[in-house]
Amino acid sequence: MLTDFYELTMGNGYFQTGVADQICYFDMFFRSVPDGGGFAIAAGLEQVISYIRDLHFDEEDIAYLRSKNTFSEEFLEYLRTFHFTGDIWAVPEGTPIFPREPILTVRAPAIEAQFVETYLLLTLNHQSLIATKSNRIVRAAQGKPVAEFGSRRAQGADGALLGARASYIAGASGTACAMADQMFDTPATGTMAHSWVQMFPDEYTAFKTYCEIYPHAATLLVDTYNVLKSGVPNAIRVFQELGITQGGIRIDSGDLTYLSKKARKMLDEAGLTDIKIIASNSLDEYIIRDLLTQGAAIDGFGVGERLITSKSEPVFGGVYKLAAIEGKDGTIVPKIKISENPAKMTIPHFKKVYRLYEIETGKALADYICLHDEHPDFTQPLELFDPEAVWKRKTITNYTARPLLVPIFQGGQLVYQAPTIQETRVYCAREVDSLWDEVKRFENPHNYYVDLSQKLWDVRAQLLSHNS
Repeated sequence: MLTDFYELTMGNGYFQTGVADQICYFDMFFRSVPDGGGFAIAAGLEQVISYIRDLHFDEEDIAYLRSKNTFSEEFLEYLRTFHFTGDIWAVPEGTPIFPREPILTVRAPAIEAQFVETYLLLTLNHQSLIATKSNRIVRAAQGKPVAEFGSRRAQGADGALLGARASYIAGASGTACAMADQMFDTPATGTMAHSWVQMFPDEYTAFKTYCEIYPHAATLLVDTYNVLKSGVPNAIRVFQELGITQGGIRIDSGDLTYLSKKARKMLDEAGLTDIKIIASNSLDEYIIRDLLTQGAAIDGFGVGERLITSKSEPVFGGVYKLAAIEGKDGTIVPKIKISENPAKMTIPHFKKVYRLYEIETGKALADYICLHDEHPDFTQPLELFDPEAVWKRKTITNYTARPLLVPIFQGGQLVYQAPTIQETRVYCAREVDSLWDEVKRFENPHNYYVDLSQKLWDVRAQLLSHNS
């Protein structure tokens, strides 16, 4: 029942008018990358799979729908045995994705294909948004670990849990959320709160007590009172008294560059060269980049609200649109949505998407969208057009192609073996590394080519001409 009410009223309408079994093709895609970036990261497929496998109505649901006096009894009876019987293709989680291209395609009877729209969108939009933001932050950290600290600022429990999951896929080193570790195997991490320090008679006692309990995992929060006058000196004293050489301090306020440099000098002079300095306090990719540019002596970051909510741009903007219908003879009839806003026009038909890699460097060159029954000859040179400026073109040679959309469900049955979250994380890092640095810039990234085959271009042009 986590769906828009109009999915149900349309379903009832399809049922009443005899088109409930009309086979349809829907694509999910997005129109622009958050934060003006060059690419996004796909995430959330595991939750989509769980939803599709368990999709059904129980008696309580049907009783509620009957109480609305909107739905026919025949439709309500149909819902008693409702389940998904169609096909789904999707890009694997952790894949870098680009505007306009399908990241998930559904082929199913009209009611089923329409009904799953809300959950698919809310799941993939949310996790792809957080994965995209997390990857930006991780890349800004230049190899230094970034822990997700945002549970208390997330939009609800699911926002915290699934946001932690998405951030780990995209490269975060762990999460402060214990349940996310329990459910998804995203390593739980953390230090201490200011209240721990305040709970004891003095800062030194607070630090010593904590280190005695956790001698092998002690990271001390040194800014409750004064970082340089008491926090760092008390931490040094405790580390030396207890013989702790592997631990850390965390700075959560103030001028992080200045304080970290001073703290590093004090720690080194005390012989504690392996004690790490962790920084937190409303960080994002731009602040982290600036800190490192300024020479901050920071070994890792804890990032909360600006990661878990993607504060700078909190909406991913993925949409789910009809691309084709299938006749009784199996003929696929393309459909297009036309708008006065060109960005809102859709790419019609049942499609395949390939990613093209340069053989010499392994770098991704472009994505290529074609009709489902096309078999491009990727041994030949291929001419591509810039998605933002179609008069710009380039010809690529010496490349290889990989299909992006993989089968997930066939005939309602799961056919996809989902990788572990650790495997997905490694895959994500590898695929992001395959992008050119120019595409990964935070400001004014290079336009990555997402081109249509000539046959698909012609189909789209014909539909536009016919409907103009």
